[in-house]
Amino acid sequence: MATETDAARDRVLAARAILGEDLEMLEASARAAVDVRAKIRRSPGKAAAVAGGAAFVAFRGPQRIFRKGKRVVFGAPDPLPESMLPEQVDRALRELGDDGAKVRGALERDFARYAKQAARDRSGLRNLLMVSVAKPLLGRGARYGADWLFSTDDKGFQAQLEQVRQRAGQQAEAAHAAKDDPPAPSAKDAAVD
Repeated sequence: MATETDAARDRVLAARAILGEDLEMLEASARAAVDVRAKIRRSPGKAAAVAGGAAFVAFRGPQRIFRKGKRVVFGAPDPLPESMLPEQVDRALRELGDDGAKVRGALERDFARYAKQAARDRSGLRNLLMVSVAKPLLGRGARYGADWLFSTDDKGFQAQLEQVRQRAGQQAEAAHAAKDDPPAPSAKDAAVD
């Protein structure tokens, strides 16, 4: 019976040692993953690229580039005409006199409303196309940035693991020393004796 107990105790101690090592590895991995300053020191180029990419998207860089590219390819848009009505309609309205100005205003307002609605409809299609193209690219970039930010590299992991093991060793030594040395009697205990 004693051998079974000893064997069980040995298994428990071995499992405890493995658990301790696993906890040290987990803590070191977590610390290395969130140590952003060390990552920036080790690879400032990647850090600058991630920050620049985030700023580019935040300040609407893709939209600006698209507009500039469109202007380069298709040229600058034509200026708006003074009157938005065709010549024949404009001539007929001028013949009406004062009433023609009122009619012209109403026609121009209606046409402006129609043009604005048509532009919204066209921009909805354009936005849909832009989102369908840009979303996968931006998602991939964001995923790469997050992976880089929260990934652990071997050098940082090993440094964090060494720090965790040193601290655990110091705590174990302090606990062992406190266990071996009985506490000194306090002034209150000395007065009672």
